[in-house]
Amino acid sequence: MFLRSVVIAAVLCVGLPVSAQSTDETLADIRQQLTILYVELQRLRTELSTTGGAASTSGTGSPLERLDSIQSEVERLTSKTEALELRINRITVDGTNRVGDLEFRLCELEPNCDIASLGETPSLGGVDSAAEVPQPLPTVESNGPALAVGEQADFDAARTALEQGNLEGAAMAFADFVEAYPGGPLTAQADYFRGEALEALGRLTDAARAYLASFSVDPGGDVAPDALFKLGFMLGEIGQAQDACLTLSEVEVRFPNHPAVVDARSVMQVLGCQ
Repeated sequence: MFLRSVVIAAVLCVGLPVSAQSTDETLADIRQQLTILYVELQRLRTELSTTGGAASTSGTGSPLERLDSIQSEVERLTSKTEALELRINRITVDGTNRVGDLEFRLCELEPNCDIASLGETPSLGGVDSAAEVPQPLPTVESNGPALAVGEQADFDAARTALEQGNLEGAAMAFADFVEAYPGGPLTAQADYFRGEALEALGRLTDAARAYLASFSVDPGGDVAPDALFKLGFMLGEIGQAQDACLTLSEVEVRFPNHPAVVDARSVMQVLGCQ
């Protein structure tokens, strides 16, 4: 029953940081507005300190009236920024703790799993609650995600091993890849393919953990629907039917138009999910 609660919470909390920003103004928008307002504030203070006539830069009214208006807006945006930042950090910490708890429980189900080797669960979405939110940077046009030197080659080598049927080698290669390039643009795919290799080897609990890691790294990415489905399927295979049903039901909730929904429904029918 406890694992069931953890699975639901982990699945539901993974995506929360995204919903926390789905307001009229995102955190980045507010930060950018603050930057602009502070620049304008400094310009107005310079105008007020000169002896000559100060020309109006924007808006209406005297510089003093505009200064009061901008100061009020700065206070409003600062308060909103702090509230959003606290909420996002709280959701991130809670979600990370729940994912770590699920990893611990999955490890308990595996006889050869060393709980001491699990290490610290990476923060969801790469968000560090203790770190300052950086100032917005200019947008730079790019044809795709930036990869580290050798990252694509290492990924392709692990993928080739999987396609050639070298399951043990592929599982190790993808594990090494994730360790070498944590949080990279290919990490979610590497965890997913590692799960496929482990599943083919019959190491179902390890496979479930790999699929969970894949979904946690990028809950809105290309492989997220399949990773969530595979996590539910693996839970069913290791005898956690209720948790499997709850996880599989989330596939349609989160990705209603994805082909994985059909697979999830099929497995739920086999499991007798209500």
